Amino acid sequence: MTDVAIREDMVLDALRAVMDPDLNRDIVSLNFIRNLKIEGTTVSFDVNLTTPACPVKDRLRDQSKQAVLSKVPGVKDVLVNMTSEVRRAPGPDTSVLKNVRNIIAVGSGKGGVGKSTVAANLAVSLAGSGARVGLLDADIYGPSIPILMRAGHPAEPREDNVIEPGLAHGVKLMSMGYMSPGDQPLIWRGPMAHKALQQCLLGVNWGELDYLVVDLPPGTGDVHLTLVQTASVTGAVIVSTPQDVGLQISMKTLRMFQQTKVHLLGIVENMSTYVCPHCGERDDLFGHGGAKRAAESLGVPFLGEIPLDAAIRRYSDEGTPVVLSEPESPSGKAFQEIAGKLAQQVSIQTFKRIALTVVEE
Repeated sequence: MTDVAIREDMVLDALRAVMDPDLNRDIVSLNFIRNLKIEGTTVSFDVNLTTPACPVKDRLRDQSKQAVLSKVPGVKDVLVNMTSEVRRAPGPDTSVLKNVRNIIAVGSGKGGVGKSTVAANLAVSLAGSGARVGLLDADIYGPSIPILMRAGHPAEPREDNVIEPGLAHGVKLMSMGYMSPGDQPLIWRGPMAHKALQQCLLGVNWGELDYLVVDLPPGTGDVHLTLVQTASVTGAVIVSTPQDVGLQISMKTLRMFQQTKVHLLGIVENMSTYVCPHCGERDDLFGHGGAKRAAESLGVPFLGEIPLDAAIRRYSDEGTPVVLSEPESPSGKAFQEIAGKLAQQVSIQTFKRIALTVVEE
């Protein structure tokens, strides 16, 4: 028995001291606390976060437990269950995409910077956290996702003209590479590419998705415009190498997203420092830190850097992203950390859009 009756309002008042570091509000006012139960001297509840990939979920769990134990008299034990529910930002999406909560565009200024490899590893990492993820290869002329995500089964058209997405490593897939396999080129003008992307986006049975990662072709052009005109894009990620020429060209893509009013979720520096696997010596083959400096000067989040690692190339050729093949390697950990930061930025952007909609109403 306890001398003080433990009440629900006492527990909630204690939990108001726990702040979400990204949304800058306490977890009670954010409606994160669910299924609160008081049984004798034991208190249990769920903390329902905005993404399963939240990198601070362990910290929030520990802070929640400590807050109740230290501030509510009579409590002897606290059971905290961490759950998640990816929110959808308000947007005028088509009914076909109403079950896709967030669309993330991944772009680059030029080819050869590893954009598709980054997109594939981020999609797999998000799926590994428990999220429902799709990956759309929007590079109509040079699709590479069928190679990078070779396991599983390819996308296939159904009799009702709806395409059933492929599946690999827990990620739903669509690419023109499934429709035009081998080395046969697609010799199309812009309007054909426009229609092809719309079919890949709207004609696929995506089902319920928390994140749809869209691997864009390099540069700026028809496909980018088609995407932003067809769907409500949550935000974009820019992939660049550290050297000046890659950064300067990537800035064109960044400005394109700004001009089309697509929020910039962050910049990723790929092919960063090379660490010799034999001697451990570091060598900045393409420079280092350029993308971070650019992000800071532009006021855009810097999501992280990915080392130049032969394992990334090897496992990409095999069709199994390095984040699965060697999750504890420096490159595997880098992708996981970047995926967590990306999920954070999506949650922040969604929260801002929801708050703005409430104010306007």
